[in-house]
Amino acid sequence: MKRRDVLGVALLLPLEGLAQTCGVITPRQTEGPFFSPHSPRRVSLLEGGEKTRLIVTGRVLSAHCKPVANALLDFWHSDEQGAYDNRGFRYRGHQFADAQGRFRLETMVPAEYPGRTRHIHVKVQAPGGRILTTQLYFPGDPGNRRDGIYRSELEMKKGKGEEASFDFVVEA
Repeated sequence: MKRRDVLGVALLLPLEGLAQTCGVITPRQTEGPFFSPHSPRRVSLLEGGEKTRLIVTGRVLSAHCKPVANALLDFWHSDEQGAYDNRGFRYRGHQFADAQGRFRLETMVPAEYPGRTRHIHVKVQAPGGRILTTQLYFPGDPGNRRDGIYRSELEMKKGKGEEASFDFVVEA
């Protein structure tokens, strides 16, 4: 086969099929003891005065690499001292993915708390689908090595500056 033939065949393959996460459902993890239902709908969890801002972007995809429009994403994490707000909704909120399955969360980098590395909890649900509860981790965080729940496949990908990304794959 000539090089031109190989290139021609490659052009016929769908690019979305090359996504790294497609086909493998995002691993489930515990919601932990601090989940609170009925969080407010918002794309920014910032309360004002945070020193370490973070923007997390990504997509919600099916196992067949198709965007999951209107998927629910419910996020929560600890504050700057490693404490969770169990009375209100500080650093808690939900949003819906757009028609292409994309989401954007503006928040801050949570602190560690005893026994855990930095992480962000999330519940993801395709419309009418099963809820996926998992956690996102920070690449290169020293606490990752000593956290028994940590999974490297749930690390966000570091972007430029204050940005990170993660694509969820759910049953849809």
